[in-house]
Amino acid sequence: MSATLTAAAAGFGTGLSLIVAIGAQNAFVLRQGVRREAVLAVVGICALSDALLIALGVGGVGAVVVAWPGALTAIGWIGGAFLLGYGALAARRVLRPAAEGLRTEGEVATSRRRAVLTCLAMTWLNPHVYLDTVFLLGSVAADHGALRWTFGMGAALASLCWFTALGFGARLLGRRLARPAAWRVLDGVLAVTMIALGASLIARS
Repeated sequence: MSATLTAAAAGFGTGLSLIVAIGAQNAFVLRQGVRREAVLAVVGICALSDALLIALGVGGVGAVVVAWPGALTAIGWIGGAFLLGYGALAARRVLRPAAEGLRTEGEVATSRRRAVLTCLAMTWLNPHVYLDTVFLLGSVAADHGALRWTFGMGAALASLCWFTALGFGARLLGRRLARPAAWRVLDGVLAVTMIALGASLIARS
């Protein structure tokens, strides 16, 4: 295997190992995939955002961010508050599940906009995303010298593959989640995950 393929494979493997971990972003993509709502937009936002952040990390932006520690602290507080709010909404759905029925075009458009805005917030207000992409992947990429961008491309490809599989593969769970009780379980897991992550971000900020 050539050095180029080795660097790309290393980037793919490293990126996948960081992205697959259970977190707010993955939980949200999973829920959208199961509901089949704005899946392409959500997957695209996650993959493109990761690619941009990885590029910033490979380009050495991490060193600039380190010089301004207040940035991650602010993101931690804002992101933590957002996750707590989203977790509270998920908990509310568990206690007061809404009936799923036919929706008008306006309701569908509103739901899509809400999903896009939520996905953007889940991605860009989460300090863990910056730690994984800008700092960790950026520092590992630096070890590959001239092939650091090849490493970064491999990591970005891993992100694209993962979010595509998670978002579009989640629809296979649709039949299992056809009952309202199953949705309450999923929302319960989301509520616990979001609230725990939100509290953790605020505690560390």
